[in-house]
Amino acid sequence: MSEPTLTLADLEPGDRAEIVAVDTADKAVQRLMVLGLVEGAELTFLRRSIGGDPLELSIYGAAISLRRDQARHFRVERRSGRRLAGVRVDTGTGHVERR
Repeated sequence: MSEPTLTLADLEPGDRAEIVAVDTADKAVQRLMVLGLVEGAELTFLRRSIGGDPLELSIYGAAISLRRDQARHFRVERRSGRRLAGVRVDTGTGHVERR
């Protein structure tokens, strides 16, 4: 059985994923694509703020923040080795500590 469809908004801190599809209808999403959020891009979900919005992820060595609503436009698949090695994430606060 395959894993249900996930979006960037569904990921947890430390998850690694690949973007498999982008809903380009929203102009804000098109602007995020210029930053590298395109099909085939691999990323790591870093954290979400206390209220759940915005979300922060690492892609191509840069940290990018986006709103949860925007994140729902990016379909992803988790990658094996789900959690990023060398990173500890406090699931309560979302704080990321690199080892």
